[in-house]
Amino acid sequence: MKDPQGQDGQAGLTSINTRTGRNMPQAIATGAALVILIVLCLLARPDAFMFLIVVFMTLGLWELRVDFATAGLYIPVVALWLGSAGTMLAMFYCKDHLGAMTAGVLLTAVIASLASGFQGQGGQRLERAVLGKTRLLQDGQRAGQSQRHAYNGYANMTVTLLTVLYITLLACMIVLPTTFGEHPVAHGAMTVFLPAVSDIGGLFFGAFLGRHKLSPRISPKKSVEGLAGSMLSCVVAAGVIFVCTYPVRDLGRTWWVAILLGAMVGVTGTFGDLSASLIKRDLGIKDMGHFLKGHGGVLDRVDSILMSAPFITLLLWFTGL
Repeated sequence: MKDPQGQDGQAGLTSINTRTGRNMPQAIATGAALVILIVLCLLARPDAFMFLIVVFMTLGLWELRVDFATAGLYIPVVALWLGSAGTMLAMFYCKDHLGAMTAGVLLTAVIASLASGFQGQGGQRLERAVLGKTRLLQDGQRAGQSQRHAYNGYANMTVTLLTVLYITLLACMIVLPTTFGEHPVAHGAMTVFLPAVSDIGGLFFGAFLGRHKLSPRISPKKSVEGLAGSMLSCVVAAGVIFVCTYPVRDLGRTWWVAILLGAMVGVTGTFGDLSASLIKRDLGIKDMGHFLKGHGGVLDRVDSILMSAPFITLLLWFTGL
């Protein structure tokens, strides 16, 4: 006999997956594993957190290489790997963190831009990844082949510079707050977890309360209610981080920073999500990658973190926290 309760439960789960646009059991399991990994690295030592970000940055650069290749655009991933990792290491270990980061980003931009004009169409591994993205038609041609273009070197150089800004610079901004102040663990938690909370708050508030579309042309599932949920969730999360990490005697003068930080990240996190959605829409892809089950790719998971990182860094810097 069929189990009505089981069928109802499956129908409910399917409904939730449809409203959120994700496989929620997979997303929750993957998210929990990531939280544990990040917390362990933060508690171990700041450089463990830095090396973890380098790993994610390396995976994200590969994803972006495949994504651009589906549209006929090519970026020099090896040069970007070396330059981005070198920039991160120099920024973290040099005494002049900001100067080292600036020099590393500029040097990476110059070298990668020059390399973008000399690379070929990519090897077999890239070809297989692109085929996996676009799927195969029965005649062996790529889906959407007629819409692809053979871009010139200037177009490749442009997307290479975009990659340096989007990945190298913003990823360094995630780690930069751990190099100043007396609370590196708190700073690292803010740069990673507040944007993640923004995603979760917007996801659930939008799924259950969303009525007014925020940007239907870019991301049909985003809603004004979801944005409000992101901001509210971030304010609460920022308050929890402040209470758990800063001395109680300091809360009387820092409470407003937690509120401002939470509200700001709710907005910047949503903007980061929309920016990534715009890139995917222009490239004609659904997910940036497939490394994280239930979340798409690494870049799908960190888009809001990347966009929020410079704003969090600047606020912490100017308030002296």
